[in-house]
Amino acid sequence: MTTHRPQARAAARHRCQTAPVTTPEARLVDLNADLGEGFGVWQLGDDDALLGLVTSANVACGFHAGDPSTMRRVCEGAAAAGVTVGAQVSYRDLPGFGRRFIDVEPGELTDDVLYQLAALDGIARASGSRMAYVKPHGALYNAVVDHDAQAAAVVRAVTAFDDRLPVLGLPGSALLRTAEAAGLRTVREGFADRGYTPAGTLVSRREPGALVHDPATVAERAVRMAADGEVVAVDGTVVRVQVESVCVHGDTPGAVELARAVRAALEAAGLTPAPFVL
Repeated sequence: MTTHRPQARAAARHRCQTAPVTTPEARLVDLNADLGEGFGVWQLGDDDALLGLVTSANVACGFHAGDPSTMRRVCEGAAAAGVTVGAQVSYRDLPGFGRRFIDVEPGELTDDVLYQLAALDGIARASGSRMAYVKPHGALYNAVVDHDAQAAAVVRAVTAFDDRLPVLGLPGSALLRTAEAAGLRTVREGFADRGYTPAGTLVSRREPGALVHDPATVAERAVRMAADGEVVAVDGTVVRVQVESVCVHGDTPGAVELARAVRAALEAAGLTPAPFVL
C-alpha cells in the first residue's frame, strides 16, 4: 500500500497548516468532541448540534463505532461547519464500544490503526474535508498513557501513514512521549467532563467521580485547564495539566448543553475557540 505520492505529499503539506501565530492578547484553545459514534440506524449523541459548537471533531472510524455512511455524514457536516476532522482510532471492539483493554500484538495494532486512518482519510476527502490529526479512543487512549508497546504501535501507524499528522493525547503520556521522539507534532488534551486522579490520569468509568455532569462545573473546569493549566482531582488536590485542546464527550448525557456552556465560558474568559490544525 502506497500512502504518499510526491504530488499528494506536497498538496497535503500545503493544506495541513498549524494555527497561525497570534498577538499575545489572543489566546487560542481547541474544543473537541467525539462524533460519529452511532452505527447503522442506531444514533448516539447529536452530531449536528455539536458541530455547531466544537472546533475539532474526533470521528469514529468503524472499529468501536461508526460506519461508512455515518463517517461520511459527519465529515460532510464538519466541512460545512468549518470544523477540523480527526481520526478517533480504537481497538477492534464494536460490542464493547472500544472501552475494553485488548492485549493485542503491537504489529496487529499498528495495522488496525492504519486501516482506520485510511478509511477516514478517504471518506473525508470525498466529503470535502480532510483528516487532520489522530486521537485514540476509550480503552486504547487509557492504555497508551503508560503502555509503551501499544503507544509505539499507534505512533508507527501514524508515521507510516502521514508523519505530518499531529497526535492528540493526555499530557505526560507514553503516547505523546513516543510521538515526540518520532518527530510527530503532539497536542495536549484535557477533559472538562471527566474526573482526574491525583496523578493526572482519568478516573476509570467504573469508579465514582469518573463523569462530571453539571454544565457550570464542566465549564469552570474547562476554563481553569485552558487558562491556568490546572484541574481539581477527585481527592481535592490541584493537578497541573497544561492543555491545548479541551474535550467534551459526545456521548455524555447533555453533551450539547455541556459543550455550549464550555464554549461560552471560554469566550467569556478571553479565550478564542480555534482548531489546532487549520
